[in-house]
This record gives sequence, C-alpha cells and structure tokens, in this order.
Amino acid sequence: MLTLGDSYTIGEGVPLFEGYPYQTVQILRRQGYAFSAPEIIARTGWTTDELDNAIAGARLLPSYDFVTLLIGVNNQYRGRSPEEYATQFQALLQQAIHFAAHRPEHVFVLSIPDWGVSPFAAGRDRAAIARQIDQFNTTARQITDKHQVTFIDITPHSRSEGQSFTADGLHPAASQYSFWAHQLVAAMAQRLS
Repeated sequence: MLTLGDSYTIGEGVPLFEGYPYQTVQILRRQGYAFSAPEIIARTGWTTDELDNAIAGARLLPSYDFVTLLIGVNNQYRGRSPEEYATQFQALLQQAIHFAAHRPEHVFVLSIPDWGVSPFAAGRDRAAIARQIDQFNTTARQITDKHQVTFIDITPHSRSEGQSFTADGLHPAASQYSFWAHQLVAAMAQRLS
C-alpha cells in the first residue's frame, strides 16, 4: 500500500504504528491478508504541489495493490485557492491511479479533516475554517467521482464531540486514526474479496 499526503498521513504526534496507514495494514493482517508495511510519502505542512515535487523525486515500485491520498489541509491553512487545489489535486489523483496499475478502484481518497475543531484553532474563526474545508472537500469529491475513485468522508467524524488530539492540540490522537483505518479497510474489503 502506498499512502500519499501530509501530517495526517504520517500521523504527526503519534507513534508511526498508530497512524492510519499502519493501523490499516495491521487490521488487514489480522483479517488474514498478507501486507507489507505501507510506503508513505508525506510530510507535515505539505501542500498539493509539495507532495507532487516529493513524488517526482521518490523511488517507488512500478505499482501498488492500493494507494491512498489525503492532501489539502495546508492549501486551506495557507489561504491558497480552491481552483489551484483542484488542478493540483487532479494531477495527484491521476498519479495515484497510475501507481495502482491504472486501477481507479484500488485508489482511495480520504477527505480533509476539520482542524477548526481542535484546541489549536482557539480564537480563530472556526465557522470560516469549516466552510473552507467543506469547499476543498467538495472539490476533491467531484474530481474523485469523475475518476471513479472511492471517496471516504472522514470529516464529519473529525467534527464529532469528544475527539482527542495529540500534545500539539492540532493533530488527531490515535483513536481518530483508528476510525479512519477502519473506514479504509471497509472500503478496501470489496476489492480484496
């Protein structure tokens, strides 16, 4: 499995094995599937163009059984436009499909979580953050649907009461990543059977 993204993909603030890519693989292994450790191309703070540059310089396998993409929160945080995001996200999604041996049904896009509910966002306009996140997610969903790729909407869960965060007050705790991993496994199950 190849996972592409930003701090949410690497699981900033939690041990590597508690991020959603590793939790996903662990669930799949417990279900009897032979999976290697996930390959992760992600870094805290990356925007769509920064992820694209990193992919261009990475040494990757010719293809992967599954590819995930979760990117865009830093585009929103830096005030970049949804139009720019749309163009760059589409290019990344096309690369993800290529990495999945041109099988769009083996690519999964996770929506951008709403960081506006985190303690880090205290004193900021949380409603504006939510609107902008929704706009970016709508864009991602439209592009994902056009390419017949599965879109997993984790944003409502990120907004639910009682969520916990890492020590930085911004990034999700392992329990949120666990939810994402279970959603991903449920979507992948149809391709594994």
